[in-house]
Amino acid sequence: MGEVILLSLTASLNPTLLAATTVMLLLDNPAKLMAGYLLGANLTSITLGLVIVFSSPSSSNTAKKTLSPAADLALGALCLVLAWVIHAGHVARLNDRRRARKAAKPDKGPPRWQRELSKGSPRTTFVIGALLTFPGASYLAALEHIHKLHYSTAVTVLVVIAFNIVMLWLLEVPLVSFLVAPDWTPGAIDRAKSAVSRHAETFAVRGFGLIGVLLVIKGVVGLIVG
Repeated sequence: MGEVILLSLTASLNPTLLAATTVMLLLDNPAKLMAGYLLGANLTSITLGLVIVFSSPSSSNTAKKTLSPAADLALGALCLVLAWVIHAGHVARLNDRRRARKAAKPDKGPPRWQRELSKGSPRTTFVIGALLTFPGASYLAALEHIHKLHYSTAVTVLVVIAFNIVMLWLLEVPLVSFLVAPDWTPGAIDRAKSAVSRHAETFAVRGFGLIGVLLVIKGVVGLIVG
């Protein structure tokens, strides 16, 4: 089950979802727009997730229910390398070169889905959320793990729903905040965006570093115990 939780956090780091949430926060009635997007996203993600997990062929009794230690070590090493690359400034230099190349080319404007979001219709965000939330690699890997856990039908449905709740937290947190504290939320979001822009590199280094260390430890323990 630990792998499923880790994969749900990995799946939540979705650039498209972050971009969509950012656009909606800048429009009028962001709570209604995000609610529409969330309903559409859950409709697609949960439905396809349940279809996939219940249609998967039964695994053999000897199949492992956890990632192999070698996979844990590989993923952990990858996270540590990413943390080092970001800390060493390679990502910043790549971003600078990318911005320079983009500045030299004519501006084609934002993608179509962002232009549709800017129209500010909850019906539109519902459709866009449904179209943009197809299972990614982390979600598919998690569904395989859920299938191998052999839970009852009811528990499996609840686990898939819980996975999606965690996966869509980037959208759910500001939505709940708008519903609970509509006057306070806009200022808080502006402050949070400012803080993230100033310390994004530090957050990324620490996050990848922590995940990498935990995966390496898990892989080493798996090799010793196994």
